Amino acid sequence: MDITLALVDYLVLLLYLIALFFVGFYLNKKSSDNDIFLGGRSLRWWQIGFSMFSANAGPMMLIGFAGIGFSQGVVGSNFEWLAWIFLLMLAMFFLPHYMSTKISTMPQFLQLRFGKRSYNFLVVYSLISILVVWLGSALYAGGLLISQIFNWPLMRAVVIIAIIATSFTAIGGLKAVVRTGIFQSIIIIVSSVVLTFLGISKIGGVGKLLHATPENYWKLFRPASDPEYSWVAVILGYPVVAIYYWCADQTIVQKVLAAKNIREGQLGAMFIAALKIIMPLIFIFPGIMCFVLFKDTAQPDNAYITLVKQLMPHGLLGLCIAALIAALIDTVSSGLNSFSTVFTLDVVAQFRELNDVQKRTIGKWVTVVAAFLAVLVAVLFSHSGKGFFELSQGLVSILAPPLSVVFLAGIMWKRVNSLAAEVVLYGGGLLCLVIGACHVMNYPYKGYWPHFLLLSFYIFAVLSIVIVVITLLSEKKENTALPSLVETNKKAGHQSRNVWARWALLGVVMGGIYFIFR
Repeated sequence: MDITLALVDYLVLLLYLIALFFVGFYLNKKSSDNDIFLGGRSLRWWQIGFSMFSANAGPMMLIGFAGIGFSQGVVGSNFEWLAWIFLLMLAMFFLPHYMSTKISTMPQFLQLRFGKRSYNFLVVYSLISILVVWLGSALYAGGLLISQIFNWPLMRAVVIIAIIATSFTAIGGLKAVVRTGIFQSIIIIVSSVVLTFLGISKIGGVGKLLHATPENYWKLFRPASDPEYSWVAVILGYPVVAIYYWCADQTIVQKVLAAKNIREGQLGAMFIAALKIIMPLIFIFPGIMCFVLFKDTAQPDNAYITLVKQLMPHGLLGLCIAALIAALIDTVSSGLNSFSTVFTLDVVAQFRELNDVQKRTIGKWVTVVAAFLAVLVAVLFSHSGKGFFELSQGLVSILAPPLSVVFLAGIMWKRVNSLAAEVVLYGGGLLCLVIGACHVMNYPYKGYWPHFLLLSFYIFAVLSIVIVVITLLSEKKENTALPSLVETNKKAGHQSRNVWARWALLGVVMGGIYFIFR
């Protein structure tokens, strides 16, 4: 996609980069040594919400959601509008356990709940998933996008993005990631709102948009026979992915672990859940508008860029390009910080005792190494031949089942024992890694595997049966390391009831949305 930038666009991009580095390094000298990992556990709810938003709104969301809007309509909104249920689970079920035990990483939770072998598994699995899902795929998708905009070779774009993201992440740690996340969230939202407004104006209003699209473009649930996104695939497969992504993924959960207290963490999760209301409107609707305006010349993967090129005046065009770069950099920087946290606190710390200065020094170098490895993974993905959305969501879907089963069982059923968890983690994890590699590389041939959401559910169902059977066949011995959910909610008392009331209100709003798009 050939985009011609004017001088004013380059000035906007230059101002963006200056502002990014200023925000990324600002107040860095006042950060404590622990800030590189959890920001001193001092984050407020709005910082948590914005940083989760910017990490989640990566380049594959901007490009991928526009692509799915172009080819399928609003059905992709399920990935956003159903997320509130699982953010509720994070805030009200998982977070109380995480905060009460003062863990810093997800592997530390499994060590407390199931022992050392489960801990070691998740250390390795987390590093692989962060490297592949958060870093490699984001660098590939974003690098391809930047190379198209500036007419650069793919590897030059990938390396430049990696260097920018690594610089303030290695030096400023999580505090820098959060500060830049807030800044970049605003850029992403503003530019996307402007693009949506210009698209609606070009079409002539919402009414004309509705009449110019097929009727099924406005259905959130497609028939079971739909080959792409049937209601069966969405209802069965999405929860498997969402439990892992929102409740057990280090890059996401690390933001709420850094909360000032449990209430701030819960409200931060609620804030990102509320932001989900507008995300399809500014990320998926542009793809639908591109279908109406430019369906003869555009393709799903370039729908967003086509709309930007055709509608955005110079100056605002530079702002949109800045938003794409912002989404890319923040996703990569969040992944780098999480990789550094897990490797330093859960790998290096096993072999030697580290003081705060040593942790910070090692964390910086690990961030640099992770960026280098991520570039290599991006090269691998460049040969996969898959679209942005399929690549990112497919990877998460296939890696998710073992952890979704174990984390969900770990907090919901105190009787689940270490043996059952280890069988699911090691056996299921190996199975998912093999299937994931085959899926990415289209082995044995393209079209061999079922839709990634259904595949994720099938694996989840099998592993769920395995963990139940092994637990029931084992000696009955409940884990006492964590309180039950009932005990946790009793301890929270009145504060918990207030938060529950807010979640209920959000649920009513989401129910109304699904009624409109039924």
